[in-house]
Amino acid sequence: MDPECSRLLPALCAVLADPRQPVADDTCLEKLLDWFTAVTEAGSSLLLLQENPCLVELLFHVLKSQDLSSRILSFSLRLAGIFAAQENCFQYLQQGELLPMLFGEVGPLGGTSWTAPTVRSGWIQGLHTLAQHPSALRFLAACGAVDTIFSLQGDPSLFVASAAGQLLVHILDLAMRGPAEGHRSPQACDWPACAQKIVGHIEDSLCSTAIPQVTQALSVLTTVFGHCHGLWTQGLWVRLSPFVARLLEKDPVPASHSLVDFLLSVARSAPSSDRGLWETLAQTLSHLSPTQAGPLAFGILKLQDCPQALRTQAFGILLQPLACVLEAAAQAPGALGLLGAAAGDSVAVGTLLSSRPACVGLLCCALAHLGLLQPLPQRPSPWPQVPLLGAAVTILRLCSGSAAPTSDVGGRLCAILVGCGRVQRAALDFLGALSQGTGPQELVTQVFSVLLEYLVSPESSSMVLKKAFQATLGWLLRSPKTPGCCDLDPHTQLFLRELLPVLQKRLCSPCWEVRDSGLEFLTQMTRHWGGQAGFRQALLASEVPELTKQLLRDPESYVRASAVTATGQLSSWGLCATPASPERPGAQQSLLAELLHILSTDSEGFPRRAVMQVFTEWLRDGHTDVAEDAERFVAGVLQAVSRDLDWEVRAQGLELALVFLEQLLGQRGSHCPCAVAPPEAAPPGLLAHALQVLGRVQLFEFALRALFDCDRPVAQKSCDLLLFLRAKAAPCGSPREAGDGPNVASVGATLQKWQAGEQGQPLGLLEPAAVVALLRSIDLEGLRDTLAESSDHVEKSPQSLLQDMLAAVGALGESGADCY
Repeated sequence: MDPECSRLLPALCAVLADPRQPVADDTCLEKLLDWFTAVTEAGSSLLLLQENPCLVELLFHVLKSQDLSSRILSFSLRLAGIFAAQENCFQYLQQGELLPMLFGEVGPLGGTSWTAPTVRSGWIQGLHTLAQHPSALRFLAACGAVDTIFSLQGDPSLFVASAAGQLLVHILDLAMRGPAEGHRSPQACDWPACAQKIVGHIEDSLCSTAIPQVTQALSVLTTVFGHCHGLWTQGLWVRLSPFVARLLEKDPVPASHSLVDFLLSVARSAPSSDRGLWETLAQTLSHLSPTQAGPLAFGILKLQDCPQALRTQAFGILLQPLACVLEAAAQAPGALGLLGAAAGDSVAVGTLLSSRPACVGLLCCALAHLGLLQPLPQRPSPWPQVPLLGAAVTILRLCSGSAAPTSDVGGRLCAILVGCGRVQRAALDFLGALSQGTGPQELVTQVFSVLLEYLVSPESSSMVLKKAFQATLGWLLRSPKTPGCCDLDPHTQLFLRELLPVLQKRLCSPCWEVRDSGLEFLTQMTRHWGGQAGFRQALLASEVPELTKQLLRDPESYVRASAVTATGQLSSWGLCATPASPERPGAQQSLLAELLHILSTDSEGFPRRAVMQVFTEWLRDGHTDVAEDAERFVAGVLQAVSRDLDWEVRAQGLELALVFLEQLLGQRGSHCPCAVAPPEAAPPGLLAHALQVLGRVQLFEFALRALFDCDRPVAQKSCDLLLFLRAKAAPCGSPREAGDGPNVASVGATLQKWQAGEQGQPLGLLEPAAVVALLRSIDLEGLRDTLAESSDHVEKSPQSLLQDMLAAVGALGESGADCY
């Protein structure tokens, strides 16, 4: 420990032990515990206590004080656990009977302070930290702590109850580490008494008629099999499997969600040869209701090694609800495909028709699980893509009311699902996931038809429309190309002609979320299809580009930002509308000027950030409007950005500056701040020209001001840019030669004023030699290292923490306080 910290420690312990002193805040106490943890991990806890007896005195004083705050008592319990985690220090504390007084019945456990959740939590955390060695196990058994932990599993505080369960797992794992060594799976009679007691308690809880107790036992077991990887867990499963079988005999199965989590945890850790486990999983699938069995079936299908029969059973459970929907909608006999085997299940049909909540829950669960399963490599094969597509389309039509079921079951389903936004969103998500596969053209046409139906419908909510746009984009981007042609196929072009008028309507929606979703859809579609003749022709024939440009003045900032991104993408492909204004028939408004106006005047940060992203992309890609006069463009942008109050806009300005610098030096997109090798130096002639241009656009002044920006990410970007430029200027004369001509001292004085927060005078136009000398005079590497440190690296020191805690109660001289 640092000598200065040792000097301050007695005063701090006196403050903590004095109930008259204001209680330190929780953050300081947590930092103090973190520091003690680091100190004990780096050295001997016993030596620490012997050199600083005030720490032991604090723990003894806590026991005697009647009016100490619950937070200080909790802190002391956790501190004792940190010290006792080392066995020799544990025995040292045991000699004075300190640990039994802290954690036994004579301590807080039997006092009024126990009513405070923070004390119970501190007691558990202290024991958790302490339980690291065999001596701790004997102590836990002797002081009766395990029984208390059992009772705390049902604590009204969820944090305390959860911590109690985790502590039981930790103790069981610690107890079983010894006997598990050298044995495949130790017999129950060989297990230590502590482990026997915990497992016996779990068995009693599994037999209980109280569901909370069953849930607690299953939660502990789930953690055991998820975190403990000793061979003894196989023996534990063998011992507990009869209790699981008894749970499955009950109707309904108690704590089904916790049971599913437990069984999947066992399945992930058990060997694939464990037939008993697979049989238990199969029995569980058949005993649970369709809604309860869905998560288990999905978990089974994600397992790497699993018997095929069990996979088939699990997949059938996920398919049952969709098979029932297809059957109820009176689909043709062949339409069910592989789903036919899952159809006709009376339990699934009963659940679908029992009530609206049950039907909605079952369908949403099945759709979500199948959607997540679709991209996985271990998904079932063959994958029933066609019937699943048909089921998704049917569900969407039932929800919209456009389906015409002929059976009684279909009519009932339609009445339950019509207008249900939750099922609509789930089905649209699933339909979007299925776009990664293929399907016959007739069915794909039905997919586009139902998507267009939802995009057109006035009943579609903003979230449903967002999902419909996302699913539509997925299917459009995967539509096949015409053989021998790089353009879109005729079916897709026909759909586009129907889609764009709908998009026009949605861009005029009174709901800003809808306008925003429409713009995002347009941006993505343009990014992928901007060069396709069929898309360009259809888009330019519509009013979408003009409406998009009008939305640059939308009252909602999110929409303005999306409109900026969309118009930027349209302009990149030459698709942006530039209509003549009524007042000046021959004039055309410049999109570049309008975006610069937004960058300079918009009151919200989102549109300005979007403008900078567009401008950087335009400069990088050589956009026509930018390439005409890149120097003037960059100068105008940097002038606007330098005054911006949003640090993200300023940081993006430095990104644009770096792109411009790379282009001037003929190294387009070559720089990476994290690159190991430094960039190669530029030829002197090219460098001199580049430095003159950079001076004219005021890039140096912008970057150097950003170097002292109060927002660290901006300063870091500026440092990276200047380091890159200095590396490029390496051969440009010696430092002596570079510094002889210009008055570098006056520039340095200006920089010092900027660093101090003063405005200072502008740098003006600097000669190339002055720039090189200036870059060499600044310790950019040192600044980069400083910026890489956390903003509170000084205040995080232990000495600073102790000083602050003492200063807060006036126990430190005025000169000793470390003020932030």
